[in-house]
Amino acid sequence: MAQIVSLVNQKGGVGKSTSAINLASYLAAMGKYVLLVDIDPQANATSGIGINPQTVPLNLYHSLIGGILPEEIIRKTKLFGYDVMPSAPDLAGATVELVSQSNREFKLQELLRRVRTNYDYILVDCPPSLGLLTINGLVAADEVIIPVQCEYYALEGLGQLLKTVELVQDNLGSRTKIKGALLTMYDRRNRLSRQVRKEIERNFAGYVFETIIPRCVKLAEAPSFGQSILQYNSHSKGAKAYRELAKEIIELDK
Repeated sequence: MAQIVSLVNQKGGVGKSTSAINLASYLAAMGKYVLLVDIDPQANATSGIGINPQTVPLNLYHSLIGGILPEEIIRKTKLFGYDVMPSAPDLAGATVELVSQSNREFKLQELLRRVRTNYDYILVDCPPSLGLLTINGLVAADEVIIPVQCEYYALEGLGQLLKTVELVQDNLGSRTKIKGALLTMYDRRNRLSRQVRKEIERNFAGYVFETIIPRCVKLAEAPSFGQSILQYNSHSKGAKAYRELAKEIIELDK
């Protein structure tokens, strides 16, 4: 039975899609069967792993709204044990079409229940908002990873998101737990990065991963080639960080 982990932050540009793509690749490299679910209409995780969201015949929209079985939209990547449930821009329409449906917050959970036994991990890349798609991602998840960019507004955003998780737990009966905050784009030469790291570790003790993702040009370049950092440059400092993160997560789940 797969562990479903959603990567969530209402702020954009914090490394959600980068973390989803690369964490999935290293979990697969360590022998786990992984499904990456892209529920962001921007489809960055889909394009970042080498699938063109403009030409993919079936995407998550067709399952959420059209009733297509999730097995029919799942695509294999070039890495063994690593599958993707792709997104596309038309998924934006789902936020409107879901509003009138019953159990609208549970649609993703229902889909993933069908394929859950096929994988060890299902990683859900959520949109940079707290809308209905993100709520679906939270409700479906067993645990949440919160990528946090090492910059000024990080603490404020993290606090808001933790309150949202609590609201989902209280009002929708979700058992979602916080797996941890993941510090991203960290530059140890930058004084602000060091200060933010200390503040987050102090204010959210026990909720912060030991692994820290550094600023890395290779991490930024990899998606333009439709590759994970494992495929693009496995010797970069970004690759080493995501390998350590995968190890840390596997250890936590033992």
